[in-house]
Amino acid sequence: MRSVLALALVLLGTAGAWAQDWAPVREINLEVAPGSPLDFSTILPNGVINDSRHLVISEGRFAMSDTPDQPEPLMCASLGWSPASGGFPDHADADRYARQLAMHGYNIARFHFVEAALMADRDTDFDFNPEILDRVHYLMAALKREGISWIMDGVTSARGGDGGFDDRWDSVGPLKQSILLEPDGIVHWTRLQQMILGADNPYTGIAPIRDPALALIVLVNEGSLEFDSIIGENHGDGTYSPLLLKRFNEWLARRYANTAALAEAWGGLPPGQSLEAGTITLPTYRYDAWAGNRDLQLFEIETETIGTANMTAILRSMGYQGAISNYNNWPTLQGSISRRDLDTVTMNVYFDWVSGYNAGARIEQKSSIGDGLSYIRVAAATRWLDKPFLITEYDHLFWNKYRYEAGLAFPAYAAFQGWDGICRHAHGPIALRYGEDFPHKKSMLPYAIALDPVGRAGETLAALLFRRGDVAKSGLTIPFRIDGDKGLNDYVATQEPEGPTGLMALGAIGLAPGSVGGVPADRSSTSFGDVLEQLVRGGAVDRATANEVAQGAFNTDTGEIGVFPDKRLMQVVTAKTVAAAFDTLDGALTLGSATLRSSSTPGLFALSALDDADLADSKRVLVIFATDARNSGMRFADAEAKEIVDFGQLPVLIEPGTVNFTLAGEGRWTIAPVGLDGVVGTVVASGTGPVDLSLSNVTPNGPTTYFVIERD
Repeated sequence: MRSVLALALVLLGTAGAWAQDWAPVREINLEVAPGSPLDFSTILPNGVINDSRHLVISEGRFAMSDTPDQPEPLMCASLGWSPASGGFPDHADADRYARQLAMHGYNIARFHFVEAALMADRDTDFDFNPEILDRVHYLMAALKREGISWIMDGVTSARGGDGGFDDRWDSVGPLKQSILLEPDGIVHWTRLQQMILGADNPYTGIAPIRDPALALIVLVNEGSLEFDSIIGENHGDGTYSPLLLKRFNEWLARRYANTAALAEAWGGLPPGQSLEAGTITLPTYRYDAWAGNRDLQLFEIETETIGTANMTAILRSMGYQGAISNYNNWPTLQGSISRRDLDTVTMNVYFDWVSGYNAGARIEQKSSIGDGLSYIRVAAATRWLDKPFLITEYDHLFWNKYRYEAGLAFPAYAAFQGWDGICRHAHGPIALRYGEDFPHKKSMLPYAIALDPVGRAGETLAALLFRRGDVAKSGLTIPFRIDGDKGLNDYVATQEPEGPTGLMALGAIGLAPGSVGGVPADRSSTSFGDVLEQLVRGGAVDRATANEVAQGAFNTDTGEIGVFPDKRLMQVVTAKTVAAAFDTLDGALTLGSATLRSSSTPGLFALSALDDADLADSKRVLVIFATDARNSGMRFADAEAKEIVDFGQLPVLIEPGTVNFTLAGEGRWTIAPVGLDGVVGTVVASGTGPVDLSLSNVTPNGPTTYFVIERD
């Protein structure tokens, strides 16, 4: 009885104590007002998409075909709708949605789980819902009119076009392995492409596969053999499927003369296993060292490479001329080798992953900065340096209290690394309004940033840091050498050693063929310190920077980014934007022409010029101050808010905070709150000369994450 009472007290405390002074969001409308400080369509215009102007690959980067010498950073809108999140919009909302995406600074959109939406509640194979197909086609046309290109998944749902399933968004089904391992799978995949991409779109007058707006196709989302086997194992299917085991035995039979030759190569076989009989088994636990794992990885690489070639040939025969990618997760050496021949490398990464939306789901409540930005380093180490690199999914997930870090860290390092595009995963990155009557729109949820003021503030900053190019690309490139398949070993999940990936903080990193130069192919022969010393001796990194690293400070060669993991602090100082993500501030933080003196709460703070001037001379400056946000009635099983009991409901509550800062400048100035809809409120302070004030995020019109400074 005592333990039950104690638990009840914990639940009551975690449901109410934190929320007592948090302020409810008052906005219902979330459509950004034209011409407002949140309307980026003038400072980030998209331009037209047609046969003469569209995305192409030029010198290893995405660029527009009419300016092939200018890389085009891709700010990506992730359109991963399901019926639970409202599905594809009708025509009127599609026009409004596409316009709003352009106003928010997006110039490409990723269509995700399209076949699942088309087959929802359908019992017959490939019996697409005609209304949904019409909505998909119309949205494509609306996006194209707004200058927004498209990314398509060839397959997202492992149910594909099969009828009679209600688990299409649950990663359940054999299709992804079947595509790589048997003829029926590739036939199924081909039919999906013919029906979704090959049929004419009545609103554009051309099939999507021949439309210049289609810039990239990810053949199968997260479709590698090893990762799909992990998904199957999680659903109780065993470590590896019978079909994969059969194909592996056939591959071994082609590679080795007989059982004796295989046994010699592997150092022996268990009793009863025979190559001739096809009875070679695979481990029941994949993460232990095993002598056959090198061959297993070679089999997966060969199979995946052939699969990519087959699917690519099918798309090219249908008239597709754009970029192609595949295997956009599983950041292992084996996965990287499978990706080496792709047109474009894509990757999905998350920080503080959440298992689902049910009570009992847990997070770690860790800081990504305190963790050394590990998820960004993992992504960086999968890039091949001579190819475009695009993040098809990322997020620092709700309800992690440090998720404000993602809005600074990810776009800043993506720009510094010279990546081509970033997609923060979502059921659509924006919403037109609060209060839509769909299960996943009734509260903020993980993998769904549209209703989260903290996530939205991060995307707003990302459009400036990454797409506008406020953060400069590194002048230093550090190759991570790959010498064929020599790095494969007895562990099937070998990733890049954590230490060398820290070089991401000093220069652009990525994979390159060869054995020496940069990080050598034999990773066991080097370390972060070894490579850093080599860079110092070669003059690529100065000794002062190396000494700062020894003190726990990571500063880029551009001088624009500084990260201090022990303090959970990151700062960016550029000509047009200064920003900081912080847990606590030890004292005043100098950010170029601004000084962040103090803050009552952890958060993200940024100042960005919204005109052509540098920040200190700007006549219109966007202020971002994002703390934390939760749902009303949100409850946790513990005081640290790691385990969810109830996600709660709208309205969203924003944690109150006050920030003290100065900004250099001349002339008369005013500052006013900006609503989540971009509407500018009543002036809350004014003065002449430098801005010097204490600013609360709770305003007379409710809480916000935005303000605007305007000067005469």
